[in-house]
Amino acid sequence: MTEKSKIWVDADACPVVIKEILYRAATRTEIQTTFVANHSLRLPPSPFLTFLQVQSGFDVADNEIVQRLQPGDLVVTADIPLAAEAIEKGALALNPRGELYTKDSIQARLTMRNFMETMRSSGEQISGPASFHQRDRQAFANQLDKWLFNQKK
Repeated sequence: MTEKSKIWVDADACPVVIKEILYRAATRTEIQTTFVANHSLRLPPSPFLTFLQVQSGFDVADNEIVQRLQPGDLVVTADIPLAAEAIEKGALALNPRGELYTKDSIQARLTMRNFMETMRSSGEQISGPASFHQRDRQAFANQLDKWLFNQKK
């Protein structure tokens, strides 16, 4: 019998509305979902929700997720390097705005991220991400539903 896929959430920067979608989805579908963060997080009572607190530090939560995830798992993160590592290990990565990272798209995203990082470090004033909207929430819910549906097969 194969082990059921799990969801891993990079919870430090995950929007509350996305966490709430994940709480409901995990309980409804009985998918084990683990929220990893370096600060305390209260989860609703459910045998399918787990919180893993890690020490503060650069990429500590990311490294913990990569170490524990298995092929077929889903990682919810806006962190491009974490998404790339997840994909490399055979997992899927979903941005809280609903973008499903793939082997085909992740390299371009990494290149753009690195370029923007270089621009910021050279003193360029670059605006942050756009505000989180209802359409982002809906796009995330739709992609999550697709992944959950494929877990039933």
